[in-house]
Amino acid sequence: MEYIERALESTLINTRRPNKVVIIMGARRVGKTVLLKRMMKNSVLKTMYLNGEDFYVKEMLKERSIVNYKNQFTGIAQLFIDEAQTIPEIGSILKLIVDEIEGIEVIATGSSAFDLLNRFGDPLTGRSITYQLFPLSQAELSKMESPLETRQNLNERLLYGSYPEIFQYENSEQKKEYLHNLVNTYLLKDIMSIDGLRGASKMMDLLRLIAFQTGNEVSPFELSKNLGISKNTVDKYLDLLSQVFIVFKLGGFSKNLRKEISKGQKWYFFDNGVRNAIISDFKPLNIRNDIGALWENYIISERYKRNHYKRAYTGMYFWRTYDQQEIDLIEIDEGRTEAFEIKWNPLKIKNAPKAWSINYPEAGFSVINPDNYLEFIR
Repeated sequence: MEYIERALESTLINTRRPNKVVIIMGARRVGKTVLLKRMMKNSVLKTMYLNGEDFYVKEMLKERSIVNYKNQFTGIAQLFIDEAQTIPEIGSILKLIVDEIEGIEVIATGSSAFDLLNRFGDPLTGRSITYQLFPLSQAELSKMESPLETRQNLNERLLYGSYPEIFQYENSEQKKEYLHNLVNTYLLKDIMSIDGLRGASKMMDLLRLIAFQTGNEVSPFELSKNLGISKNTVDKYLDLLSQVFIVFKLGGFSKNLRKEISKGQKWYFFDNGVRNAIISDFKPLNIRNDIGALWENYIISERYKRNHYKRAYTGMYFWRTYDQQEIDLIEIDEGRTEAFEIKWNPLKIKNAPKAWSINYPEAGFSVINPDNYLEFIR
């Protein structure tokens, strides 16, 4: 498979600054290492690459002194550190490097947000900027596809997702095997290895419940009853799963109107293939009863990627009233409110719910379906 230019590349080039740290976070296998090495290859500056999982790299950085770091990095313009979260005291180390090595730029990656941010913490306040890298977005894939090919590949995206390596496999069995291995070997590795995490076997059970409720409001209290664990533990697990970029949450939108649900939550997967691997269901779309959920997850996750890559600081929510009027996605951007209903069947065109039209007459309303979705997610 040919290299696909990542949406972050131009952003990273335009935002790099001397004596600053750029942090690229994302799930395992989304292409962080490939992106780092691509940036090194295209750089006209003097570079150095360090793998944070290498024992000798850890030893090299262990002595936290100005003399040590000047000996190691003087003359280096760009320092690339892969899997930075595995290096103890990495935040303090990078602070010393960017404070004391004149003109150096640091680009670091990490696959575990809760670990990476805890280890970076306060030392890099004001010295860093953070980006996320996701599985390939449709905007990125469109650079190697014609519009016709994109539409022909839509069913594949809904079933197998868009992790970069999935495109190396030609048949469905290979893709299924890859996704099952991805879930069990890589995506949960960060969480399952946490010291002191009890009941880790419940994590997959929780993910299955979330997967079966894609597109529906989720109650942590109901999840706790089904799993036989406390609500606080459910909340903790959901937080961890979001911080290793497996799932993300939409909260309920409300302006405190009495009939609106404001404390609800829906959970979506960053990748449809991961969702389907968790429930072991790769049946063709025409015989599935969850096509609506697959379509909704795909569109909302692609929109999430699109907003992040464009640095659009857009609030994303769902909307529902106690009498079951609802809208799949609400976006708030610079005071503007837009509502989007996501429908797989183009014939199911509908107007905005009455309660929405009455209470938010200034808001836009659109239906996103397979006929018009591309402009929405690119």
